Amino acid sequence: MTGYCGIDFGTSNSTVALAGQGPAQLVALEDGQPTLPSAVFWQADAPPLFGRAAIAAYVDGEEGRLMRGLKSTLGSGLIDERTVVSGRAVTFRGVLSSFFNHLRDKVHAEMPGISRAVLGRPVHFIDGDAAADAAAETALAELARAAGFAEVTFQFEPIAAALQYEAGIEKEELVLIVDIGGGTSDVSLVRVSPDRAKAADRSGDILGNDGIRLGGTDFDRALSLIEVMPHLGHGSSLNGGKALIPNHYFLDLATWHRINSLYTPKKAAELKHLLADADRADLIGRLAHVVATRAGHGLAMEVEATKIALSDADAHRMALSGLTGGPNPVATRAGLDAALAAGLARIGALIEQVLTQGGVAAAGVGTVFMTGGSSGLPALRKLVEQVCPGVPIATGDMLGSVGAGLALEARRRFA
Repeated sequence: MTGYCGIDFGTSNSTVALAGQGPAQLVALEDGQPTLPSAVFWQADAPPLFGRAAIAAYVDGEEGRLMRGLKSTLGSGLIDERTVVSGRAVTFRGVLSSFFNHLRDKVHAEMPGISRAVLGRPVHFIDGDAAADAAAETALAELARAAGFAEVTFQFEPIAAALQYEAGIEKEELVLIVDIGGGTSDVSLVRVSPDRAKAADRSGDILGNDGIRLGGTDFDRALSLIEVMPHLGHGSSLNGGKALIPNHYFLDLATWHRINSLYTPKKAAELKHLLADADRADLIGRLAHVVATRAGHGLAMEVEATKIALSDADAHRMALSGLTGGPNPVATRAGLDAALAAGLARIGALIEQVLTQGGVAAAGVGTVFMTGGSSGLPALRKLVEQVCPGVPIATGDMLGSVGAGLALEARRRFA
C-alpha cells in the first residue's frame, strides 16, 4: 500500500500522520492516543520507556532517569554530552535515537515499508545563529535516517499547519498561522484555497514566515521561577546578605532538559557548602532535598499542571510539599499572566513582524488559525485579539494539525 508519512517531533509532544489518497490520519502512538509525550525513561537494565509510560515510571519511583524537552538539545553541544544512568553513560543523541526508533516502529505497524518522510521544523531552532540552526536540522535528519527513513525532507511547522487548515476550507483566504509549541513560536502568513492546494510550488503563497525560540517550556520556567523557586531559596542570600544564592541552580531546576544536570556528586557537594553559608538554611535545605531525591521532574510536572489549571481557574493550589518538604502555595492567574508577560510581548512583536513582511494590515487577514500545545492559554488568545482586532480566530487539533499537514506535504512531494 502506498502511503506518505509526516513526523512532528515536538519539544513536549510528538505526532505522526499518514496520508493515502484521502485525508491525513494521525497514528495512534500510545494507548490509542495520537500524541506521544516526548519523554524517555532510560532504565539501567531494561529497554527504555516512552511517552506516558515513561512519565508513569518516574512518578512511580522506578529506577532510571526521565528525560524531557530533548528537542532543545538539537543544535547545541548538549546533544553529544554523556549522562550517567545507573552507572551507564549514554548520550542525548542516543536517547533521541531510541525515541525515533520507537516512532518508526509505530509507523511500520500501521503501514509497513514506508521509508520516506517529511519532518516538521520550527522556523528557527535557535534564534540568531544560522550555523547552530543548520546543525539542529542536520542532527534531526540524521536521527530520522538512522531510524530507517532513507529519504527525509523538511517543512516549516506553521506551513504544515496551514496545509491542514487549507484542506477544510471552501474558498480562498489569507490566513495567519500562529503556532505556539513547547519550544518555539512560529507565525506564517499564507494564502490558501482549494485550487491553490493543487499547485506543486506554493512558495508564492507564503507572504510572511518567522519564528522565535520561545514556547510552552519557557512559560513553565517563568512560572516556576515566580511561584516555586522562591520556596527553595531563589533570591535568598549568603553570609548575612553579602551575596545571593547563584541563579543557575534554579534556572536548571526550572528547565526541563537541564534538570538532570543537577543530579551529580559535584552539585550535591556545592549545595552542601551553600547550605552552611545560607541565611535561609530552611529554604536551601529544601533545594538540596529536591536534588537529592531527584524530584526535579516532579516539580516541573506540577508547574505544567498549574499552568494548565490556571487556563480555566483564577487560582490553583500547587502540590509541592511531598516534593520539597515546604508549603503548598497558591498560584494565581494574575501570577501566571505576570510570568508570561515578557514572552507574550515577544510573540506579539513576532506577529506584527510577519504582517509587515507580507505587506498586510491586520484587518486584511481573513482568519487567525491558532495551533500548538500552548495556544490554548487565555493570555495568548487575548494577545492575538489585541494584535488582530476583529479577525476571526479558528482552532483545530492543537497538537495534531502540524503532523497531519506534514503527511499532506509528503504526499505532494513523493507521489
